[in-house]
Amino acid sequence: MPALIGAGWFTPPAAAYLGAANLVGYLAGALLGQRLAARVDAGLALRAMMALATGAFFACASPLSFVWYLLWRLAAGVAGGVLMVLAAPTVLPHVRPERRGVAGGVIFTGVGLGIAASGTVVPLLLRWGLAQTWCGLGVVSAALTLVAWNGWPRGTARVESAATPHAPAPAPTGRALRALYVAYALNAFGLVPHMVFLVDFVARGLGRGLDAGGRAWVVFGVGAMLGPVLAGTLADRIGFNATMRLAFVLQTILIGALALTAAPPWLIVSSLVIGAFVPGMVPLTLGRVHELTPPDPRRRAAAWSHATTAFALGQAVGGYGLSFVYARSGDYATLFALGAMAVGLALVIDVVTRRAGP
Repeated sequence: MPALIGAGWFTPPAAAYLGAANLVGYLAGALLGQRLAARVDAGLALRAMMALATGAFFACASPLSFVWYLLWRLAAGVAGGVLMVLAAPTVLPHVRPERRGVAGGVIFTGVGLGIAASGTVVPLLLRWGLAQTWCGLGVVSAALTLVAWNGWPRGTARVESAATPHAPAPAPTGRALRALYVAYALNAFGLVPHMVFLVDFVARGLGRGLDAGGRAWVVFGVGAMLGPVLAGTLADRIGFNATMRLAFVLQTILIGALALTAAPPWLIVSSLVIGAFVPGMVPLTLGRVHELTPPDPRRRAAAWSHATTAFALGQAVGGYGLSFVYARSGDYATLFALGAMAVGLALVIDVVTRRAGP
């Protein structure tokens, strides 16, 4: 965002909306992924999405118009959403059962590694120019696409959970499960200020420049690398209930902190911890879904699909809602305050639902 604004390609509000377009595309990709894999070979779908993401990088090197950019940022989001939905279920059945936990952890750790790498690579590439940065990212993406091209399993025409017949199972609809969906969506909304605005907040809002913004994003990425393992380990010790409630409390405090202070210690801790919860909430919510549903793989898969959609919807609403607020106010503190309020509301819903009983 700060590079797009600094180069005069787009105004601050327009750049914010373009950033939010990725989240809307991700929602579409998450909804599309399973349907796509049910109709074509999953390996083919994964290759096509990697190619689409690569093409989006090169397309964004030319700011032909806002609509052009918007469509390509949407396409990049769709590609990311499909990849996130299909990659693990395509690969894990081909991994030995005793290694699937490690393999799944590597997949989610890879997300954080990508975030951290982008925080290092993008500031370096920007020294050559903005168009060259997009092309450089496209070259990296193309190289990774070629490396993975023949690595996807073959003959995976349908990606479905075990023992899933053609008719989808109805998801359980208990009050606690519905509350979990709402809380998960609110949590996704609360993560948006960091996911979309953190670098711009540091680089332009605090006047510290792109290098400082990149360093904040690296810290965010390191947190994302550590989050899934740490959250899962803590849940094994104290339970998913307690860990999820602790997660809501910490996020409310550390998102809201940036609405009050930009002191370096708070900025570092907030970036690290909130980065950890971006993927770290996934195993916590998945564990809660398993606790709240009957031991039926079909019903659990259906409930988890609902939860994933709720998270993507919360991100999309947060992306465009907070972009609208930013376009009207230009105030970063308001964005972090609204994010903290959303997670705080998720905490309230969680507490009230559990006190009310089944």
